Amino acid sequence: MFYVKRTVISKLALLILFFLVENVFSAGLMTPNNANLPQLDIKNHNVNVVIEDGYAITQVEQVFQNTHNQDLEALYSFPVPEKAAVSEFVYWIDGKPVVAEVLPKKQAQQIYQEEKKAGRETAITEQDGFKTFDIKVYPVRANSEVKIRLGYIQPVHIDTAIGRYVYPLEDGGVDEQKMAFWTYNDKVKEQFSFKLRFRSSYPIDQLRLPHHPQAVVNKSSKQEAEVTLGSRSANVIQEGKTSVAPASHAYDLNKDIVVYWRHKEDLPGAVDLLTHKPDQHGTGTFMLTFTPGDDLPEIQKGRDWIFVLDYSGSMQGKYQSLLRGVKQGLKKLGRDDRFRIILFNNHAQEITSGHLSVNPNNINHVITQMETNQPHNGTNLYAGLEKGLDALDADRSSAIILVTDGVANIGQTEKKDFLKLLKKADVRLFTFVMGNSANRPLLEGMAKVSNGFSISVSNSDDIVGKLMEATSKMTHYAYRDISLDISGIKVRNLTPDDIRSLYRGEQLIVFGHYWGDGEAKVSLNAKISGQKKSYSTTFKFPKHSVNNPEIERLWAFAKIEDLQQQMDYMGQNADTEQAITDLAVQYGLVTDYTSVLVVREEQFKKYAIKRNNAKRLAIETQAQQQRAQAPLQNTRVDTQNPMFNRPAASHRGGGNMDMLMLCLLLPLLFYSFKREK
Repeated sequence: MFYVKRTVISKLALLILFFLVENVFSAGLMTPNNANLPQLDIKNHNVNVVIEDGYAITQVEQVFQNTHNQDLEALYSFPVPEKAAVSEFVYWIDGKPVVAEVLPKKQAQQIYQEEKKAGRETAITEQDGFKTFDIKVYPVRANSEVKIRLGYIQPVHIDTAIGRYVYPLEDGGVDEQKMAFWTYNDKVKEQFSFKLRFRSSYPIDQLRLPHHPQAVVNKSSKQEAEVTLGSRSANVIQEGKTSVAPASHAYDLNKDIVVYWRHKEDLPGAVDLLTHKPDQHGTGTFMLTFTPGDDLPEIQKGRDWIFVLDYSGSMQGKYQSLLRGVKQGLKKLGRDDRFRIILFNNHAQEITSGHLSVNPNNINHVITQMETNQPHNGTNLYAGLEKGLDALDADRSSAIILVTDGVANIGQTEKKDFLKLLKKADVRLFTFVMGNSANRPLLEGMAKVSNGFSISVSNSDDIVGKLMEATSKMTHYAYRDISLDISGIKVRNLTPDDIRSLYRGEQLIVFGHYWGDGEAKVSLNAKISGQKKSYSTTFKFPKHSVNNPEIERLWAFAKIEDLQQQMDYMGQNADTEQAITDLAVQYGLVTDYTSVLVVREEQFKKYAIKRNNAKRLAIETQAQQQRAQAPLQNTRVDTQNPMFNRPAASHRGGGNMDMLMLCLLLPLLFYSFKREK
């Protein structure tokens, strides 16, 4: 295993801090550059979010306006949020909302084109791989407007007592073909609003939006809060005060909205359970959340650090900041540590000549060499990793820090090739996924197969918070070879089906199906530094439960991720693709193989499309309304028989002095960066 001194916190801080600079495109209405089509306006863009225990529900309502004398097609694109699945798409036709249905992708595309050709109202939402949700709406009548609503759900994890929600608006600007073909309209003409309602079983100390200080946060209790942000009818909220803006005020959709909340310290390690079982004799769905106690020991050995750094064309404007961060970070490595530096774009090159000791001469020499390189060309991620894995020292523990904001587009690009490469090496991969356009499925998959971890970072993130999250994981042992045993009640279809590692502060969320009801014994088994460890508790699964129907979709989405991972290892498989399609259609989810489609109600009947998703959405909406009116539920189930004996991990104790020093340095670092831009 490995040891990382706490001073590595400064290295990672500066590395990430300098990396996050403004060089992004914003999501928005798109118009082809080569089509001479007039641009539509985004009249209204209103966002409503509800975060309850374990998951978030996001609804985005937009009004497009056509001020021209011809009918047009509205095209809208925004980044796919992490672990999110579209569950709702509504298009107002004749002033009435029409709920979309999920269909196989090719069928949905064919019907959309048929309806468009006939001049009838239609709309479609598709997922462009890991990159974006693309929405098409036709027609936006001449001198008229249309209204749509998109909804998606996603799990919300707590990491080291910190929760995080991101509403993504920035496009990373790494898809050069797309950026060359489209122009973006990222301004809302009249009204933008962001409203978030937060409810938690556990008390919180603070809720904040680090890059949106104008947001208004109202805490109604220790466990409930509301966030509001934006403009309404030309009223603009600035620093808690409401002022009237000019009628021409437009709100820019060019910055991610990141919301953090911090749990109260010394909360217990715990097990939480959510269920949905509308038929007491039928199948129930459950969501189990394990928050381990803080009993992972610190590591006491030196190690080798290999930095694999992206300097492709999308890094233009970021590279100098990255150099400063690497230089400062290297100075903070332990005296027993060694380092190597790999840069990659079209090709990979090693700046160091093998492993170097940490001393001022080596660091200055390496930085001087790196300064001769300027970002350009594409992204040969495979070559960078291959070079980083070369010449590992079998007698020392090694870790790779991979930092990239882009997509592998040169050389080997298949995910299975990356996974095979990493499986051959005894090395942990720690990946910083920069921005909304990076290939998260690939980068997360690589981290998982190496028993490392990946952390997504937005330009609107709290850098200190993300730093603390990463550091506490690399300074402690992790749980390995994890298994979950549930007895006393029949359970099946658990997902994820392969739990390799769990780092300090991480939660484990498991979905599954159950039958019957009553008391069950639940055991979580793992190894810590090769030693077996087991945690157990008992609690009841209910006979009937209708409070959280959304977890059926969350289970299906997690199961689809498992199936996709199988194909990542084994290659594309028609049977597995069909299984994903069937699950997505049954549970109403947008995937690479399915889309959500709206047509007029009579056209749904013509095409013999069942209104299953409309029924499911009605059930979920009713449950959400009932939860909003009911007292806050407590989802913890191991109160009488605690599974963990120690409090949950939090950011307190030894690392606080390092964090204080970093906070004192941040203003100087930002000032230095601004002067050099």
